[in-house]
Amino acid sequence: MDAPDKWNQNVKQSTADLPKVKGPCNMTVVFVLPEGKFPPDYPHGPDLYNLTKRLLDALNDTILSEAPGKDSSIIQLVVSKRKALQGEANGARVIIDEMRDHL
Repeated sequence: MDAPDKWNQNVKQSTADLPKVKGPCNMTVVFVLPEGKFPPDYPHGPDLYNLTKRLLDALNDTILSEAPGKDSSIIQLVVSKRKALQGEANGARVIIDEMRDHL
């Protein structure tokens, strides 16, 4: 299994039992990445688009699976990345705020 497939599998396993989003929501994501993801030729790390796309594709099968339009139910998305601190686990920190009223 290659790294992207392993990432998808880990996201799905980590979020499988979390509550489902049922409607529009705001999402904040912080990718916490290992030092090796910030090589000299890419000192700012991998691009946010690809990191976010892979995360949302996995979440479409779990916490976003019951939202109409799945990840298109995200009204506002704030995404950032940073190097993991020493001893800190790598991964994505995700906060989802489901909206009660949205026009």
